[in-house]
Amino acid sequence: MQAFAYTRAATLADAAARATADDAKLLAGGQSLLAAMKLGLAAPQAVIDLGALPELRGIRVADGAVRIGAMTPHAEVAASAEVARAIPALAALAGQIGDRQVRNRGTLGGSLANSDPAACYPAAVLGLGATVHTDRRSIGADAFFRGLYETALLPGEVITAVSFPVPEKAAWQKFRQPASRFSIVGVFVSRGPQGVRVAVTGAGACVFRASALESQLASRWSATALAGASVAADGLNSDLHGSAEYRAALIPVLAQRAVAACP
Repeated sequence: MQAFAYTRAATLADAAARATADDAKLLAGGQSLLAAMKLGLAAPQAVIDLGALPELRGIRVADGAVRIGAMTPHAEVAASAEVARAIPALAALAGQIGDRQVRNRGTLGGSLANSDPAACYPAAVLGLGATVHTDRRSIGADAFFRGLYETALLPGEVITAVSFPVPEKAAWQKFRQPASRFSIVGVFVSRGPQGVRVAVTGAGACVFRASALESQLASRWSATALAGASVAADGLNSDLHGSAEYRAALIPVLAQRAVAACP
């Protein structure tokens, strides 16, 4: 790993100001950034640690939404009784991310800012129609994810929290890669204030909505409504873990299982 300057931000404004430099990176839980630096895939000259900002951490349920601070670790979300009551699928998803180390160090904001194509949290954000709050503005889920490791965040913009609308029904199904525990394909389904949503991770350059499956479920919310459904393989990922065709076949199967699992 190359040498770099380390700063522990004292305030959110301090972090945002320092992060505007082209060679600077914000550090949340470090589960993605530090691994990339060790492999030489990222080489920032400055790393700004957000760990000393308590205002970026915490969980609050109010006004029909679950608001989670960007620096809240996955393990806290998974163990939260408030989250489990309001959106059980969100707690279940958080509890299946990585291993214990990743769940205790990795954060919601870090996962979203990195936007790994196989990450789990983006599926919950898009699948629930959540809102990503930053130090500058609020960004709807449909506008946040732009492509491979690409989001709507501007240079120096810091995610502060995410608001998840409480759905009528929601569930998460994940076909995981056994070593990394990333999603080969993961599907989050919901029905609620944002309508019917089916978000898919692991299959494309970034998380995306399966609009054809949404239409079928909007007409009839039932696992049987997806019987025989198919998704085109065009543009999907193909690697040593599975071809594009394999992933395409998994998407409706996992969506059907998710609908069947909804309480």
